[in-house]
Amino acid sequence: MEQQRNLLFILLLCAAMFLFWDWNADKANAQKMADQAANLQSQEISSESALGNLIKVVSDNLELTINLKGGDIVDAKLLKIKQEQDKEDPFQLLMTTPQFKYQAQSGLAGRDGIDNRERPEFKAEKTEYRIEDGQNNVTADITFEKDGVTYTKSFSIDRNSYVVNVSYLVNNKSEKDLNLCMYGQLKQTADDSYLQNNSGFGMVASAYRGTAYSSDESRYEKKTLSDIIDDKSYNVTTKEGWVAMIQHYFVSAWIGGENNVNNVIYSNHADNNTSAIIGIRTDSVNVAAGNEAKLSSKLWVGPKNQDAMESVAKNLELTVDYGWLWFISIPLFKILTFIHSIIGNWGFSIIVLTMIVRGVMFPLTKAQYTSMAKMRLLQPKLMELRERYKDDRQKIGTETMKLYKSEKVNPLGGCLPLLIQMPIFIALYWTLMESTELRQSSFMLWITDLSVKDPYFVLPILYGVTMFYLQKMSPTPVTDPVQRKVFMAMPFVFTFMFCTFPAGLTLYWLVSNCFTILQQFVIFRSLEKRGLSMKKQPASK
Repeated sequence: MEQQRNLLFILLLCAAMFLFWDWNADKANAQKMADQAANLQSQEISSESALGNLIKVVSDNLELTINLKGGDIVDAKLLKIKQEQDKEDPFQLLMTTPQFKYQAQSGLAGRDGIDNRERPEFKAEKTEYRIEDGQNNVTADITFEKDGVTYTKSFSIDRNSYVVNVSYLVNNKSEKDLNLCMYGQLKQTADDSYLQNNSGFGMVASAYRGTAYSSDESRYEKKTLSDIIDDKSYNVTTKEGWVAMIQHYFVSAWIGGENNVNNVIYSNHADNNTSAIIGIRTDSVNVAAGNEAKLSSKLWVGPKNQDAMESVAKNLELTVDYGWLWFISIPLFKILTFIHSIIGNWGFSIIVLTMIVRGVMFPLTKAQYTSMAKMRLLQPKLMELRERYKDDRQKIGTETMKLYKSEKVNPLGGCLPLLIQMPIFIALYWTLMESTELRQSSFMLWITDLSVKDPYFVLPILYGVTMFYLQKMSPTPVTDPVQRKVFMAMPFVFTFMFCTFPAGLTLYWLVSNCFTILQQFVIFRSLEKRGLSMKKQPASK
């Protein structure tokens, strides 16, 4: 039984190592994204650049750069979100540099699509469209004329919104009918450094980076960028749906046409297999000669704000990737946001949530230690059985089970509560890891950003101290020399790992340890009153 418990601790150590490797991979990837964004911001994009003629559409939340050749969004900055906490540069989600492209493209396909062969060259009345005080939205119209048909492409953004409404008004003054469909797609460079993050260990929790979609048949499916490059493509027909590219804290997503329009979700690769594409297009519509028609779609460009995304499209909030324990993480996040609505500080909200979770788990913790105490009392009888039947292993097993039955002791009683608790604690880890609300959120004193490491390593050191103290309180003596060395090293290993973890996660584990110490003290006192001592005893010689 002792070996089973020790094995659980070793598995926990291995899982933590995987967490450490995955977190560092994602952190390195995020740093490269920041460096690329900084490089782009340092480059002056002019009308003479290789991109062609550019215009800007600026709301209170977004600054979009649109290439008039095709009308694609080649740059998107989130004006209310900083790239780095101590700098004023806004976060850049979409970008175009010689080394890296991440664009939101859209166009008209179908039999008479103007984007079938060569991208159209639109014209604009201004180079910048900016929301003004007192206005609720900003709209930029660009136009293209061909063969008696006028195509007006519009980009409209409401105040305090990360949704870009993109539409085509087709005024067919020609003498023939037109057959058209609208598509919206996301294109991103997929070099090796980005693919490594998607093909990492991913055993327990790693911030996912790649593509995803939602359809009538599946609420949420995803493929990495490397999958698409390797021709593992999408081809899904749906009436409701969206496609997205996801990274830590942020997402861009095209939402398909509405009003029972059949949408097709697709993927492809481009730029000599260096870029991955995921898109969604509508059914073809007929625009009769002398008539006009409007085709439209929506683009989300922003943080993973669950409430806002849920109001934009069905299941879009699932891009907050909680992994396979999402059904636990989502309620935990709702509780966390409710606590924050009362307290107003994410750090203290984490503390309260951790205490609630540990409080709910208290009956399981108590059952775990009660079972361990009963097992401790049986040790002399078990040793006697092993000595009596030392030459008959089968007899030892049979008599041991009889002893458990007669004493009403469950040999797995100390392990099962721990196994039940682990999914909850892992789900809470994911909740804190994926919550964009923690990004650049201050706690107190020197902790000014809960999404990055403690700059002075105070929280990791305190965590290591509490973990060491918990080991000293541990009711299970470890007699094996190798296991003893592993357990002695664990506080130091975990302290080192947590030095790179976000402060919010470290705070959660620190508070959890402190609460566990308090719980153990209460449980041990209760057991001692019942004659079930949990104090360590010298190992048998």
